[in-house]
Amino acid sequence: MKETITFIGNGNMALSIAQGLKEIFDIEVVGRKMEKLDIFEKSLNVQIKKALYEDFDMSNKKIILCVKPINLEEVGVRLKGIADELYSVLAGTTISSLKENIKTNSIVRVMPNLCASVGKSMTTMTGDNNLKIEAEKLFESIGDTMWLSTEKELDIATAVAGSGPAYLSLIHEALCDGAVKEGMKRVDAIKVANGLFNGFGTLIQTTHSTLLKDAVMSPGGTTAAGYAALERGQVRSSCIDAIQSAYLVTQK
Repeated sequence: MKETITFIGNGNMALSIAQGLKEIFDIEVVGRKMEKLDIFEKSLNVQIKKALYEDFDMSNKKIILCVKPINLEEVGVRLKGIADELYSVLAGTTISSLKENIKTNSIVRVMPNLCASVGKSMTTMTGDNNLKIEAEKLFESIGDTMWLSTEKELDIATAVAGSGPAYLSLIHEALCDGAVKEGMKRVDAIKVANGLFNGFGTLIQTTHSTLLKDAVMSPGGTTAAGYAALERGQVRSSCIDAIQSAYLVTQK
């Protein structure tokens, strides 16, 4: 018999994590409206337990909290009981704020990303050390994990790995647009870019980015010309600014 894991909140992040965990756990989802829970179940393509906030008792439950940060207080007052373990994916929401609003024995802040749905999340976490091994075991089922020593580090990591799929989607789309601009069919441009991302994702695990760049960039060649164009467009500076901007939002 599978252990049950409970999601409080039924948005995109909850669905992505549940996709990665559904083979290991029985899934329970708590939300505001039953019709949205029905949609969640259909999207997950497995039978789930469903409950509304005001009907739900957290006592002795293993909880993944996936509500919007702005709704934390509103949801917290509607929940009953004391959770055994609480894993919060609320960006920028401190452990002290979580403890003020959710009754639980132990808390870990967790930041997975949307790649959890295909078992490729980069999940960072911090919190009560008594849950460190349990947290790593739980979230390794949806990808790689890293335990960080401070909440500040987690917020920085959120700006990189949590928001990163959006940044990389922008780069992917821009590369495809560039290929189309020069005359390639859109469907072919997408296939080429997809292959690029797939191969690069493997190489970057074992080879430093500088070495990869230098291996491709021949003197006076096509890569050097394209790379210079990116530098003129201040892509490097924009990426640095993106991390800072995203991090600062977590501090509000």
